[in-house]
Amino acid sequence: MALSQVQVIQSLAEALSWFEKELDWGVSPAELNHLTGRIGELYTAMITRGQMALETNQRGYDVISAENERISVKTITSSTQVSFNKSTFSLVDRVVVLRVNIDEEEGVSVETLLDCSAEDFLKNYSTQSGNLTFGTSTNARPKKSIDNLHIAHKASFEKYHILQYENGTISVLIGKEIQTPAKPELRILAASIGVDLLNGNGGVKNTRSLGADIIKTLNTRNKGEAQR
Repeated sequence: MALSQVQVIQSLAEALSWFEKELDWGVSPAELNHLTGRIGELYTAMITRGQMALETNQRGYDVISAENERISVKTITSSTQVSFNKSTFSLVDRVVVLRVNIDEEEGVSVETLLDCSAEDFLKNYSTQSGNLTFGTSTNARPKKSIDNLHIAHKASFEKYHILQYENGTISVLIGKEIQTPAKPELRILAASIGVDLLNGNGGVKNTRSLGADIIKTLNTRNKGEAQR
């Protein structure tokens, strides 16, 4: 049955939420390959306004885009390469390689490592043991200075200043000195003002989630005191 774009997005959100729960329960990402693959297929269907292939393990491709491209999707967490079956590659029009990142600061996110036509893939990537392979251990794109971003929210408590930038990044300053990493200081702050370190799944909050909750708690407290 074809899914609407809203249903695709909802299914992706549910799959990512379940992935986070499994991690919070101590399951290794390497043991979640089926769920990782599903996340990648739903993500690709979302960004291409497409549909999942009709059959599970469809030969050659996983998603059909709004432009009728047959897309082979590979999704990894830590692998250094992915392989495509050469014998079924003639059925593929487009190749997408994704990585599900698990980060202490940002939590779970999906990164596009490769998105190109099957023709370009054949021109640029090697053949090993009869398969077409793509190395995923590429260098990360350089980050621009966070000073270029606006501060979306901020709060202060005793000697601490907590900033949340428009991209969600949390910085903790003592005086004018940035604390790196921020998480240890956030834990101290959370204990001081009664913010729970655990999320709704019982897992430890990442830096962004904990920082945002601390800022919200402090600002709510300050607002209440100002109205007295």
